[in-house]
Amino acid sequence: MSNDTGTLYIVATPIGNLEDISYRAVRLLAAVDLIAAEDTRHSRKLLQHYAISTRLTSLHEHNERSKAATLVRLLLAGKCIALISDAGTPLISDPGLYFVRAAQLAGVHVVPVPGPCAAIAALSVAGLPSDRFSFEGFPPNRAAARAAFLRQLSREPRTLIFFESPHRIVRSLEAMVAAFGGERPAALARELTKVFETIRRSTLGELREWVRQQPVSAVAGEFVVLVQGVPAKAPAVDVDEAQRVLRVLLANLPLKQAVALTAQITGHKRRALYQEALALRAGKLS
Repeated sequence: MSNDTGTLYIVATPIGNLEDISYRAVRLLAAVDLIAAEDTRHSRKLLQHYAISTRLTSLHEHNERSKAATLVRLLLAGKCIALISDAGTPLISDPGLYFVRAAQLAGVHVVPVPGPCAAIAALSVAGLPSDRFSFEGFPPNRAAARAAFLRQLSREPRTLIFFESPHRIVRSLEAMVAAFGGERPAALARELTKVFETIRRSTLGELREWVRQQPVSAVAGEFVVLVQGVPAKAPAVDVDEAQRVLRVLLANLPLKQAVALTAQITGHKRRALYQEALALRAGKLS
C-alpha cells in the first residue's frame, strides 16, 4: 500500500468487545506500513487477536507534537499510517488533533474509517432526545472550574454528553445536580459492550445517590453521563384569540370538534376551551 504520498487513516477500534470492529478496519490495520497508537501495549492485544503484525509506534498527549513531524515525513515519502486510540474513535477526547492537522497542512490525504464511539453508543440507548446533542468531553477537574463550566451549560436545550473517570464520577454528579437540578432526566453508561455493562436511566439526583451507594469495586471503568437539555418554552397563548376562534368554530361545528380544532390551532388547553364552549352554548358568555 504505497503511492507518491501516503494516506493517514483514522481508524476506530472497539470500546470493549473485540468483535466490534469493521472488516475494513482489520484489513487496513494489516495493510498499512505503520500504526500510531495511544498505548502500544494496549493496542497490541487487539492486533494479536486479529493476527495483525504491522509495526506499532506510540503517539500520545505527551509526545504528539514532537513526533508528528517524523510521521508526516513518512507519509510524504509514500508510507501509509493508521492512527488508533486505546478505544473508540481517535480524537474524541483522545490525542491526534495536532498530528492530523500537520498531515492535512502538508497535503496528506486523511481518511476516516468509522466505527465504535462510546458517546454515540450511550446516546443510542439513553432514552433521551437524540435529534440534537452536544458532546462536552471530560468536565474540568478543579471544583470551581467544573462548577463554572456546568453553569454555562445549564440552559442548553440539547442533550449533553460527558465522559468521566470512576474516581471523579460522584463529584461530577454532585456538581451537575447543583447546576442542572436533581430532577433533570439523565442516564449513566459504564463498561459499554463489556461483560459488566451498566446502563441506568433516571434523574440526576437519583443517579448520584445510586453511584454513592455502590461499593468502590463496582465503580470502575469510564462513565458516559448524559443529561437532557432544557425543554423549549411553549409560546404564550393569546386567550382572546383562542376565544375568537372557538366562537367561529362553534357556529359551524359540533362542540367537541370545535374545541379540538381550537386547541390545535391556538395551543390553548383543551379542558379550559371545553368549559368556555359549554358556557358559550349556555349563553353565559357573550
